[in-house]
Amino acid sequence: MVMEKFCKRLRELRHEKELKQIDVAKAMNVVVGTISNWEVARSFPSLEELIRLADFFGVTTDYLLGRTDFY
Repeated sequence: MVMEKFCKRLRELRHEKELKQIDVAKAMNVVVGTISNWEVARSFPSLEELIRLADFFGVTTDYLLGRTDFY
Protein backbone atom coordinates (compact mmCIF):
# COMPACT_ATOMS: atom_id res chain seq x y z
CA MET A 1 0.00 0.00 0.00
CA VAL A 2 2.73 2.48 0.94
CA MET A 3 4.69 1.60 -2.17
CA GLU A 4 1.62 2.13 -4.39
CA LYS A 5 0.91 5.53 -2.81
CA PHE A 6 4.55 6.56 -3.14
CA CYS A 7 4.69 5.61 -6.83
CA LYS A 8 1.47 7.46 -7.60
CA ARG A 9 2.48 10.58 -5.70
CA LEU A 10 5.94 10.70 -7.26
CA ARG A 11 4.42 10.55 -10.76
CA GLU A 12 1.77 13.14 -9.89
CA LEU A 13 4.31 15.57 -8.43
CA ARG A 14 6.59 15.18 -11.44
CA HIS A 15 3.69 15.82 -13.84
CA GLU A 16 2.42 18.80 -11.82
CA LYS A 17 5.87 20.40 -12.08
CA GLU A 18 6.01 19.45 -15.78
CA LEU A 19 9.25 17.58 -15.25
CA LYS A 20 10.60 14.61 -17.14
CA GLN A 21 12.17 11.66 -15.39
CA ILE A 22 15.58 12.89 -16.55
CA ASP A 23 15.01 16.19 -14.73
CA VAL A 24 14.30 14.44 -11.44
CA ALA A 25 17.17 12.01 -12.01
CA LYS A 26 19.63 14.86 -12.47
CA ALA A 27 18.37 16.63 -9.35
CA MET A 28 18.64 13.39 -7.36
CA ASN A 29 22.00 12.44 -8.90
CA VAL A 30 20.69 9.04 -10.05
CA VAL A 31 20.14 7.47 -13.46
CA VAL A 32 16.80 7.81 -15.23
CA GLY A 33 16.09 4.11 -14.75
CA THR A 34 16.07 4.66 -11.01
CA ILE A 35 13.24 7.19 -11.26
CA SER A 36 11.38 4.89 -13.62
CA ASN A 37 11.78 1.99 -11.20
CA TRP A 38 10.49 4.11 -8.32
CA GLU A 39 7.44 5.14 -10.34
CA VAL A 40 6.48 1.55 -11.20
CA ALA A 41 7.34 0.01 -7.81
CA ARG A 42 10.32 -2.02 -8.99
CA SER A 43 12.43 -0.42 -6.29
CA PHE A 44 12.12 2.07 -3.48
CA PRO A 45 14.37 5.01 -2.58
CA SER A 46 16.62 4.89 0.44
CA LEU A 47 15.67 7.02 3.42
CA GLU A 48 18.17 9.67 2.34
CA GLU A 49 16.78 9.68 -1.21
CA LEU A 50 13.22 9.88 0.11
CA ILE A 51 14.13 12.98 2.13
CA ARG A 52 15.87 14.54 -0.88
CA LEU A 53 12.81 13.85 -3.04
CA ALA A 54 10.55 15.52 -0.48
CA ASP A 55 12.85 18.54 -0.36
CA PHE A 56 13.06 18.70 -4.15
CA PHE A 57 9.28 18.71 -4.56
CA GLY A 58 8.61 20.86 -1.49
CA VAL A 59 6.47 18.26 0.26
CA THR A 60 6.78 16.16 3.39
CA THR A 61 7.97 12.57 3.43
CA ASP A 62 4.61 11.69 4.99
CA TYR A 63 2.90 13.10 1.90
CA LEU A 64 5.16 11.12 -0.43
CA LEU A 65 4.46 7.95 1.52
CA GLY A 66 0.71 8.53 1.52
CA ARG A 67 0.48 9.01 5.28
CA THR A 68 -1.17 12.40 4.84
CA ASP A 69 -2.89 14.28 2.04
CA PHE A 70 -1.31 17.59 3.07
CA TYR A 71 1.93 18.77 1.51
